[in-house]
Amino acid sequence: MEPKREIKIELPQEAGQGVYSNLAIVVHSASEFVIDFTRIMPGMNRAKVYSRIILAPIHAKALAKTLEENIKKYEEKFGEIKVEKKEDHKIGFIRDETK
Repeated sequence: MEPKREIKIELPQEAGQGVYSNLAIVVHSASEFVIDFTRIMPGMNRAKVYSRIILAPIHAKALAKTLEENIKKYEEKFGEIKVEKKEDHKIGFIRDETK
């Protein structure tokens, strides 16, 4: 068993402010996943990409697993997160269904 490595993470002030997103678009190729985090206001038909994250497939799957684990912990503490049926909401996180 390998010893645990300590990773020091630097958080620049501008990144520490965070970016609010209420719409994410996910596309992929054989070698990478691309997630564009956008923000769209109600009644608008245009959204601006504020951040693009590019991941190797293994890292995308690890991220999905980490999110799933953290959502479970959140719901155990605060209760179930209610998600509307896909056809009921106009803004949210979507995936590219053309592939």
